[in-house]
Amino acid sequence: MNAQPLIAVRDVEATSAWYQAVLGLQSGHGGAAYDQLMSEGRMVLQVHDWEADEHPHLGDPRRKPYGNGVVLWFQTDQFDQALKRIEANRATVLQGPLVNPNANHREVWLRDPNGYVVVVAGRYGDLGSATTP
Repeated sequence: MNAQPLIAVRDVEATSAWYQAVLGLQSGHGGAAYDQLMSEGRMVLQVHDWEADEHPHLGDPRRKPYGNGVVLWFQTDQFDQALKRIEANRATVLQGPLVNPNANHREVWLRDPNGYVVVVAGRYGDLGSATTP
């Protein structure tokens, strides 16, 4: 089984562009109502317009914060490159980069343009090759 989280947003194209620029993902579908974001040929996130296709269980766009209690967690073997993209795109950093001693890796906590919390983490045990604290 593979997780394929879906987030509901007001602007699919802008949200997709943010994830592509900040996380280095690629669009696998494209469009104003729905996109699939890919990493190395595998879908890792779906982005869906709140109002498209009359899905009654996407939630209510008037209730905020979006995703309260859910964190979109991405693991990468290229943490230093991810930090460069985060900085270059002036992504909103909530915390970090920091060291998580329990996982022995680095992570940075972000907020996407819709209010969802996003974490980019190095692979478990990546501190042996870390250049950024």
